Amino acid sequence: MLHRYDWSESSLILEVFTRRHGRVALVARGAKKPSSNFRPILLPLQPLLVSYALTPGGDAEIHALKGAEWAGGHVMPTGDALLSGYYLNELLLRLVARDDPHESLFDAYASAVQVLASEHAQALPPALRAFELLLLRDIGVLPQLDLQTLTLAALEPAARYVLVPEGGLRGAGTDERHALGGAQWTLLQRALDEEAPFHATLRACAGMMGELKPLLRSLLHYHCGGAVLRTRQMMIDLQAL
Repeated sequence: MLHRYDWSESSLILEVFTRRHGRVALVARGAKKPSSNFRPILLPLQPLLVSYALTPGGDAEIHALKGAEWAGGHVMPTGDALLSGYYLNELLLRLVARDDPHESLFDAYASAVQVLASEHAQALPPALRAFELLLLRDIGVLPQLDLQTLTLAALEPAARYVLVPEGGLRGAGTDERHALGGAQWTLLQRALDEEAPFHATLRACAGMMGELKPLLRSLLHYHCGGAVLRTRQMMIDLQAL
């Protein structure tokens, strides 16, 4: 489950991310009642088995939840990992259209949430960067990372390159602080091309966190329409306390 909204005094609207059907909106009637079987099940960042009935006509955006059960696997993340999970959820809500299947992205999301729940704090930042890269690639806005976007020229291993929203991957200017070497970008592309791309990309990201994070943040900010993500602002506010 990505998010939940109050629909009435007793019911909820759920945004769920499914492997076969993508992002789906469901109404959970009576889910807020103390006697509802849904109450202990409908929690964020938990693997669920859900069944739902299509709205008559099949063209409505919101369908009726019929059943839900915990699929097992891991407990809900806590602390910084929980906030990071909410951040992943917000990215999916902002950038993935409803009823648009993304099976490989679903698998990457499930792997990222498992890392968040593992309590290995050192794996948290590279897991976020790996998911961001796979999300951007899956929705079609990440350029090939082993070529210069405008010229399709191969990258020089020792040269520095930046990733910019409207220009793709290009050579870095002398005044551009955040950039990666050609060898680093090529390593990321090879990881993305692996059969199990999430874990390969996570390992590749681990050695370049300082430069990669602001580059991806700029690209995500652009494709989210320029608005500051609510979870990102929450993290900033908490750090300022």
